[in-house]
Amino acid sequence: MLGNVSFRLKDVPLLSRSTIDRAEHARLDPGALREGWGKAKILRIDPRGKVRVEGDKIVLDAAVSVAAEPGDRTVFLGVVDGSHLWATRATDLDGTLRDLRTLGAVDDFTAELLSTAYALLNWHDRAGYHGGDGTATTSARGGWSRLTATGEEEFPRIDPAVICLVHDGADRVLLARQQSWPETMFSLLAGFVEVGESLEHCVEREVREEVGVDLRDIHYLGSQPWPFPRSLMVGFAAVGDPAQELVFSDGEIAEAHWFTREEVRAALQVGDWSAREPGARLLVPGSISIARSIIESWAD
Repeated sequence: MLGNVSFRLKDVPLLSRSTIDRAEHARLDPGALREGWGKAKILRIDPRGKVRVEGDKIVLDAAVSVAAEPGDRTVFLGVVDGSHLWATRATDLDGTLRDLRTLGAVDDFTAELLSTAYALLNWHDRAGYHGGDGTATTSARGGWSRLTATGEEEFPRIDPAVICLVHDGADRVLLARQQSWPETMFSLLAGFVEVGESLEHCVEREVREEVGVDLRDIHYLGSQPWPFPRSLMVGFAAVGDPAQELVFSDGEIAEAHWFTREEVRAALQVGDWSAREPGARLLVPGSISIARSIIESWAD
């Protein structure tokens, strides 16, 4: 069966789905934030990115049980069911702990909540001091910016990266395994966007550097935040020639192979990397990644 050269994503990637009212206007009203604190809920996240869970649900605490008012490393995430929602770092979590990668199936609300909280808190962990003069910064806008001693406002940094499914325009797809990954774990080719480079040029460069394949018919598919620690993954598809020799010149790729659509469909049935299926030749990324969404859309 021939594939569609310009296929589209079947669904919005999990971490891109929006269910929370971010209430941007409230970030500029410290009085409203303090007033809402009394009925607010707060998500506590430890330095490893783990949260407390009960059953299959994450635990949200009453904000006033954690602190009398919002702190410097507390971030306002929005409004849910009329109540403010916050997140903060915690070093004293007990009970059953999970992170975004190990929670298993999560709903849209949990996915957005964790991905936003992860990214903001990861940034705050690194932004406590100004990069120019080393002076301390303070939180502003409910945790969505930080102020320097001179009043300069700094905002969370996002690192854009591209991720690309390379296929032959028919029934095969090129998947690769990084040096650090166990055998049988494969994914799409990806890399960070360089200064002065467009997204499309980045796709061409990264694929050429990692496997030596030239591309045509590059087209955009969709994007997804990836808060490990603060990336935005921009998804593409492109056509490559299976007859072209694979060359691993940058040292990141251990191996790459052209897999058939049926092989990919079989891998999708197995599950994902966490399955560690004995004897499996191919395992693909899990449901929280845009890589999985792209692979599923191509294989459908």
